[in-house]
This record gives sequence, structure tokens and C-alpha cells, in this order.
Amino acid sequence: MRVSFFANFALQTENNLKTKGINKTKVNLVTLGCSKNLVDSEVIMTQLKGNGISVEHEVDGNENNIVIINTCGFIDNAKQESIDTILKYTEAKENGLIEKVYVTGCLSQRYRDELEHEIPNVDAWFGTMELPLLLKKFKADYKHELIGERITTTAKHYAYLKISEGCDRPCSFCAIPIMRGRHVSKPIEAILTEAKNLARNGVKELLLIAQDSTYYGLDIYKKRNLSELLDRISDIDGIDWVRLHYAFPTGFPEDILEVMVRKKTICNYLDIPLQHASTNMLQLMRRGTSRNKTEKLLETIRSKVPGIAIRTTMLVGHPGETDKEFQELMEFVDEWKFERLGVFTYSHEEGTSAYQLNDNVPQEVKEERANELMELQEQISLKLNEEKIGNTYKTLIDRKESGYFIGRTEYDSPEVDNEVLIDAKAHYLKIGDFANIKITEAREFDLHGIPGINN
Repeated sequence: MRVSFFANFALQTENNLKTKGINKTKVNLVTLGCSKNLVDSEVIMTQLKGNGISVEHEVDGNENNIVIINTCGFIDNAKQESIDTILKYTEAKENGLIEKVYVTGCLSQRYRDELEHEIPNVDAWFGTMELPLLLKKFKADYKHELIGERITTTAKHYAYLKISEGCDRPCSFCAIPIMRGRHVSKPIEAILTEAKNLARNGVKELLLIAQDSTYYGLDIYKKRNLSELLDRISDIDGIDWVRLHYAFPTGFPEDILEVMVRKKTICNYLDIPLQHASTNMLQLMRRGTSRNKTEKLLETIRSKVPGIAIRTTMLVGHPGETDKEFQELMEFVDEWKFERLGVFTYSHEEGTSAYQLNDNVPQEVKEERANELMELQEQISLKLNEEKIGNTYKTLIDRKESGYFIGRTEYDSPEVDNEVLIDAKAHYLKIGDFANIKITEAREFDLHGIPGINN
């Protein structure tokens, strides 16, 4: 990857280097990590452009003389990717291909002192809440009038909408509170303003995100206020779909289920990271719940919102997880047959409460458990997908790729869930529009279909 990166630069660099010193500042912003980081990058871009500074998102070549890297510091793999990216661009700087490298985001927030020592040729490091300081490097001001405005980097018909920042949960394995601080809800009116602006710019689907969306409102309204937010945001003109992510199961506000049923704009979809099924493991993970409470919540969700697609995430290999507890997790997943499921392996993170425990599950065992759980989920997903054959679904067309128009139903979120493929040689569809697609073929994580009519 590094060879092709520098080769691409070398094709364009000789003449540009002669004049780069007098060129206007042009920024390349590189985003690593989750959708919450992507929203932060979009805010940075909006502020830079609002100050008259040219900025692009993740472009190749050397037309941009300054690179900003928005890093992730969640788990080992993400940290390594961030470090590799920093090293790639600092080496480009040493070779005269770019002028400055700035680093921001979670990795920088968490390890700034060590990183400044280890990678001294980064021009400046910034934490997750230091956008005004980053802007000062460009002699730019933080423009409050741009709050609620956002340049999006996703497809123009959908956008992520962050409803809060930080997290107050004590989960043993998670370093997010270290990097993002305590939970801070955005006021409803500010969220609605941003959502209306996105709708005016052509966004049809809003994906609500937070570190913990079910905690929303407790700090500023003294109550869980997600139901009111969903109710009001679903009435915005131009928004066809509202999708809820990162709903923490403990303290889950069940009044949102009534809103989901009543408001057809809200997708029959819920992302609720459960992390485990064993009561013992849930206690070790400091999740504040049990197997019995989890199952009662799932029963409530599925009974009150018939046909809902539940996405969850499981963590394997946490200290103390034995074969017995892993098998309990397997049996739980087999019983509940989640429509969508992701798995990640435990990462021993400094500063977390689990770091004091013995990381006693070997890495190869962690990987074996993750693979075994995903193999089970593949079987579940295939069976659930096969049941869709012959049915017609409202589908949002995201892109055209490799001879197919590719879209999603209301049961699928971008990047992480199933996609619907329609043969572009046989059918024409417009990207960003909705189409009724009849499912003709099913695979583990993909559906194939043809334009059809409503059932």
C-alpha cells in the first residue's frame, strides 16, 4: 500500500514542489474509525470551508499540502491502523510531498504525550474537543454561525446525525469515556435544526448515533428524552427514514417503541449492543444487567414492534470468559436469531477497569470464538434472508458498483448490514431514490432482486 501511495505522489510532485510554498492552503482530511468520527470530520471540513480554506476528504495525490488525520483509539487494531496512517503521511512529509501533518481524534486524545515523543515530525496533536485550537493553526476562527451546518462525506441521500457526545457507562472493557468524556446531550432544537439543514440538502435518511443513545436527555432534561426526539425528528419534511443506533440495553426507554410503531418514518430497526449473554460475564463487563433482564427486554421489543430487525454486537474473550460461558453465548444467539450481528474480540485497554484483570483468554482462542460465533450468525442470516425471497421491499439505492445497483431496505444500515443487488444491465434505477424491489435470491449477507410492485 505504501509503495502505491508514494508512486502516485511521485507522478505529480516535481512541478508542484517548485511552487508549493506560494500555493493556497489545501487540506486533505483522512478519517479513521466509526461513524461518530466521520461526523467530527464533517464538522472540521465545514469550519475550514467556512473560513475560506480548501479541504477535501480522503483524496490521493499531492494537490493538498496539509493532511489532517482524525484517528481512532478504541481497540488494538484500530490504534495500529491510526499509527500506520500517521507514519505514512509523516514519511510523505519527510519526502517533501506534503508540508504539514496534523493529528486529531481519539488516539491523539488518549496517547498524545507518548505519540509526541515517538512521532516528533507530526506538526501538532489535538484532542477530541479541540477543534478551535486546530482551526487556529490555519489562522481560522470557530464560526458559531455554522453550528447545525454540515458538509457530508457520505452519499448525499443519507447522513449520520450525532445526538450526544461522551458516555457515563462503566463498562469494564471500554475506553470511550477516557477519550470522549462524560455524556453530553445536544438540545433537541439544535438537533432538529441540523436535521432540517440536512433534509434541505437532499438527505432522505438520518442515522441517529451517539456513544449511548438511550441515555439521551438525562443530563439536560433530567429524564430519558429519546422518544420526544424521535417523535419530532420523524416529522421533518424530506426525511423518509430515521434509523436508531447504539441503544444501550440497561435503562432502555421502552416508550420509544410506541413511537417507532406510530411513526412510519422511523425504520423497524434497532441497533442494541448486548455484548454477552452470560450473567456472570455481563457482571464482569459491568453492563448493569443480566441474562434474564436482557431476554425480557428482547421479548418486549419484538412484541411491541412486530417485524423489527435487531442488530447487536457481541464481545468474546473478555477476562474470565470460559468455554462454558462462550457456549452460553452461542446458545443465546442461536435461540434469539438476531437479524444482524457483529463480533469483536476483547482488547486489553489501559485505563479501563478490565485492565486490572488477567487477560487470560489467549488471542487464538479469542479469534476461534469470534469465528465460531460468526459462522453461526451466517447460518441464521442465510435462513432469514431466504424467507424474504418472493417479497417486495422499499429499497433505497445507494450506489452503482461492479455491474449492480446496490441498495438497502429499512432493515439495513450502511456499511454494516445486508445489501440488495439489482442487475444494472437489465434494470435502470436512480441512485438516491427509493424503489420497490422483489427479492429473487438470498445469500448470507446479500439479497438479489428485481424492480417490482408493492405486495
